Amino acid sequence: MKKITLIGAGQIGGTLAHLIALKGLADIVLFDVAAGLAKGKALDIAQSSPVSGFNVNLSGTDNYNDTKNSDVIIITAGVPRKPGMTRDDLLGINLKIIKQVANGIKTTSPNAFVICITNPLDVIVMALQKYSGLPKNKVVGMAGILDSSRFIYFLSQQLKVPVSEIKSFVLGGHGDSMVAMLEATEVRGKKIKDIIAGGELTQKKLDEIIDRTKKGGAEIVKYLEKGSAFYAPAASGVEMAECYLKDLKKQLPCAAYLNGEYDTKNIYAGVPVILGSGGVEKIIELELNTEERENFKKSVEAVKELYNAAKKIDTSL
Repeated sequence: MKKITLIGAGQIGGTLAHLIALKGLADIVLFDVAAGLAKGKALDIAQSSPVSGFNVNLSGTDNYNDTKNSDVIIITAGVPRKPGMTRDDLLGINLKIIKQVANGIKTTSPNAFVICITNPLDVIVMALQKYSGLPKNKVVGMAGILDSSRFIYFLSQQLKVPVSEIKSFVLGGHGDSMVAMLEATEVRGKKIKDIIAGGELTQKKLDEIIDRTKKGGAEIVKYLEKGSAFYAPAASGVEMAECYLKDLKKQLPCAAYLNGEYDTKNIYAGVPVILGSGGVEKIIELELNTEERENFKKSVEAVKELYNAAKKIDTSL
């Protein structure tokens, strides 16, 4: 049986553990500095196995030795966003946490495929790769799947169409600077521009949906008051882990390291990739129109700016 370690046993970590167990994907280690939280959640989920019919081992720990030789590591450790807090505000706190995590991973599971969910995502995943020294194709960020899922859901609600009949994805940074790929958006095989031309959707409404998608996380934070989104982020993380473990070679939007693709170098940004047993096996370069190219460039600049802020906080980056 394969082994997945979940670093951080909060809301996303617990939900990840439950979803992975239900799918029977791998044995699960929940790691948290609060050992009781990790052990309690692992035991609770394990006790549901006779009812749910899964057969995986679950354990909780605060010792990195228990995570040794993990096949996949999913990182959610960090402080969640509070109301009024931007992703940038999180930077100083979560950089310190991710440095400790990176040190733990490189000594116990240097061959693992590492998925980062901690915000601000694009910068934290870049810091994680630098701190850990793990291969760039084996360290990725989860953002594009979540942002795409939110966009598709909002479109489906507006157009009264099942989510399964909408194809779309987003590029760029996670959050305010993401770029919705409208040229690649189809509803029941029809391009979004044709749907607007046919009067089924107005440009104004589409712009509102894009804006709501960008602020999707903040909207949930506002409603919850304490904590942030966890069901949709966890489902997105599981899809990535499954692609790697089963060598599915699916095309998914992920925060991946760019080395010249999209005229961008030495930075992590959300792009479509092929995920398989080699991690990020290929970055798919799409033909962007002028507006998409400009927006992607702005998105990358926003990530660079935040990474420069991170370098001021920790000069070892």
